[in-house]
Amino acid sequence: MELVTIEKKENEKFLRQKTASFNFSKFSKKEINDLVKAMRIKMKLHDGVGLAANQVGLNARVFVAQVDNKFYAIFNPEITQESEEKATQDEGCLSVPGSYGPVPRHEKVTLKGFDKHNNPIKIKAWGLLARVFQHEMDHLNGGLFIDRALEIHKNEPTT
Repeated sequence: MELVTIEKKENEKFLRQKTASFNFSKFSKKEINDLVKAMRIKMKLHDGVGLAANQVGLNARVFVAQVDNKFYAIFNPEITQESEEKATQDEGCLSVPGSYGPVPRHEKVTLKGFDKHNNPIKIKAWGLLARVFQHEMDHLNGGLFIDRALEIHKNEPTT
């Protein structure tokens, strides 16, 4: 499972396509558990707080996230409510290495989807969790944070 970045043009084209619905009937429970575990490991290995399936080369509507030591694996997610209030904070992305910038996002969202057992879930999120959910939803819809950033900064190399 390799991390897909925009450093290769063909990868950027893949990242900018809307992902397909996750079809639970095409995978065994073990395959789904293995997918969630592999995505969680990849996210942590790269010090991320979220990772969408297309960031590891899979055309599927699923993402993982971990905020405040709570782990989420959400299949076929959709944001059903957004607050009017927005907050702007710097974001970066594992698929856009070396860049970050201020991105306005809704302060609160309600997300519906399914857990890894195909049970419906509904999560009301605010703060960092709401930001992560919106960032990962952008990925699943073919968007990148650089599309929303008010400006883009490059990380300075450390010596």
